[in-house]
Amino acid sequence: MATATLEPTVAQAALVEFLLRIGDNTLILGHRLSEWCGRGPVLEEDIALANTALDLIGQTQLWLGLAGEVEGQGRSADDLAYLRDGYEFRNILLVERPNGDFGMTLMRQFVFDAWHYLLLKALKGSADRRIAEIAEKAFKEVSYHLDRSRDLVIRLGDGTAESHRRMQEALDDLWAFTGEMFVGDAADAALAEAGVIPEPQSLKVGWDEIVSDTLTEATLKPPADGYMHKGGRRGVHSEHLGYLLAEMQFLQRAYPGATW
Repeated sequence: MATATLEPTVAQAALVEFLLRIGDNTLILGHRLSEWCGRGPVLEEDIALANTALDLIGQTQLWLGLAGEVEGQGRSADDLAYLRDGYEFRNILLVERPNGDFGMTLMRQFVFDAWHYLLLKALKGSADRRIAEIAEKAFKEVSYHLDRSRDLVIRLGDGTAESHRRMQEALDDLWAFTGEMFVGDAADAALAEAGVIPEPQSLKVGWDEIVSDTLTEATLKPPADGYMHKGGRRGVHSEHLGYLLAEMQFLQRAYPGATW
């Protein structure tokens, strides 16, 4: 990544936008995974899903905490998680998709993990020390997430006729939500020019390699790259996010300032 210097006001706005985007991704996906708690297909998977959710929520605390610090308006990570409306969230549409069955949850996790792994790997070399440090810490957890989800996609895709059918249906359903991970805008370009983040599109080749190799082993066929849904990174979300936020934010909305 290059190491040019950002103009201060542009840098602050672009940096807050990026931090909200990555923090909202881990927050919303972490909440989705937590919905499996007590409902996993087997005890080991129930615990693994809960642990992955906890890892992502822990990363959210760091990303949104830094977003509040850079923003300078006195908002904490909790404020940003619980006291924003849906149009203020910047997560990609993929992570707000409903859990569906275990195959759907697993496929969503795998395609996200492959992208998340590559993003954090690049961010470890960020020109912003604070981002590099968070990425270094989160990378170990996400490396494990990817190993686990990749292994299960292969085992279920190349498993029984029923498991193969479900995994292929999940892949077909979610594929059109993967393109948004590689869409950039002016904020991304400014930060990439300064060496703070990679260009989103630059991660596509590596993601294609991981996903293609895994799907081949899993005997699954990737759909053609046709129309891709997008809008989440700009605050344009599906109806699913509204239901999710209503549940996730209920306590702070009903009892402002509640602590425990």
